[in-house]
Parts: sequence; C-alpha cells; structure tokens
Amino acid sequence: MENEEVSMYLSIGNDMAVRDGSIIGIFDLDNTSTSKRTREFLAKSEENGQVVPCDELPKAFLLTSEYGFHRVHLTALSPATLEKRLK
Repeated sequence: MENEEVSMYLSIGNDMAVRDGSIIGIFDLDNTSTSKRTREFLAKSEENGQVVPCDELPKAFLLTSEYGFHRVHLTALSPATLEKRLK
C-alpha cells in the first residue's frame, strides 16, 4: 500500500465533484471575464463542448484536465469557498 496515490474530490455544487489532481486552476468570473483573452477562451471552450454549465449564476470556473480532456466547469460557488474546500 506504500506510494499509493489517494484521490480527493472537490464538490463544486450542482451535485458535481472534480478530482483535486485534475484541477489546473480556479478563476473568479468577475475578475477574469474583463480580459478579452479569457472571453475568447471561454467562447472557444463552449464551441468545442468543453464547458460544463451550472444551474445558477456562475461566480467562478475551474479548468480541469483528465485523461487527455480539458473541461471548464462553471460553478455558483466563489473561488474562496472552493479554495477552502481544497484544504
């Protein structure tokens, strides 16, 4: 059992969870959506079917990569709440 990796999961609301090791970043939508590049990135991700929506008004998005697939998870939780849950 030595050197066995234990995966933890982060609940991101909307009955969704992501593996903590797959998270590339957690981003505040209010602060990042003012950037043209971020808006282009989110639009392109949506065109490619990589966006996982949430039912409520999103406050943040998580960029994940797992098994060669990149996903953008929208969440109504604040980035601060998500970061606290990771600790």
